[in-house]
Amino acid sequence: MQPDLVVHALRSDERSEPGPRIGLVVSKAVGTAVQRHRVSRRLRHVARSLVDELDPADRVVIRALPSSRHAISARLEQELRTALRRVRPKSEAAL
Repeated sequence: MQPDLVVHALRSDERSEPGPRIGLVVSKAVGTAVQRHRVSRRLRHVARSLVDELDPADRVVIRALPSSRHAISARLEQELRTALRRVRPKSEAAL
């Protein structure tokens, strides 16, 4: 777990949907509607930059914690990269 994000990842065996799938959860605990939308936009931007590094079978859910409303995009990207590195199988991590 990162200070601003919780990341859940699964490598699916189903090939029905092409490409990796990423979902966002930004609850009311994060803040007002404006704050939640700002966090969502930042997370979408960060996730878009990482999508090419994911396997097509990857399914990722990113849950924003309340502290994420104060985080800059670079920090969110670093936390997401760290979390994804932790959940990857060790054989892939060396690649």
